[in-house]
Amino acid sequence: MSKVNRSGMWKITFNSPAVLGFGAICIFALILNIMTAGYANSLIFSTYHSSLTDPMTYVRFITHVFGHSGWDHLIPNMSYILLLGPLLEEKYGSRSIMYIILVTALSTGIVNYVIFRESELLGASGVCFAFILLSSFTSFYDREIPLTFILVAVIFLGQQIYEGLFLSDNIANFAHIIGGIIGAFFGFAYNRRY
Repeated sequence: MSKVNRSGMWKITFNSPAVLGFGAICIFALILNIMTAGYANSLIFSTYHSSLTDPMTYVRFITHVFGHSGWDHLIPNMSYILLLGPLLEEKYGSRSIMYIILVTALSTGIVNYVIFRESELLGASGVCFAFILLSSFTSFYDREIPLTFILVAVIFLGQQIYEGLFLSDNIANFAHIIGGIIGAFFGFAYNRRY
């Protein structure tokens, strides 16, 4: 049952707490990083190969998704997240969206640590790709594969695989691919119940 605003006044609603909270933390992290001349990203909001005896290594496996190198890095990620996130949060719930963000962060953080020992990873692009693939399951039915999922997978993941193999543009294509795989996995898993 939807709520009806009978007062006749327009009001702003806090419609997507998980997505809005995630966005607020990302903005806070960027401002903190600017104020500390890059120290905040290095200490908290990026992941890289560091000692396993350092407790911050484990924290950074998750917190790297909040860090961004600048506004030009943050704005495209937040655009996708704010566009897709509220629709996904309405369908799957805040807890599920927070879980997807956590799984994506942890997966990309660990893969970066183990495989890409010389590179630093930060940003929410893995979460964006998880949301992009998850959103293609909005009209999924058991034992069916939506054509939109196939097209999104081919276009977005195909582009990332191509760029990862043939271009050297300093973008963490593997994080995009992992995020997309996680979004597809949860899309199938969550929608089998409906």
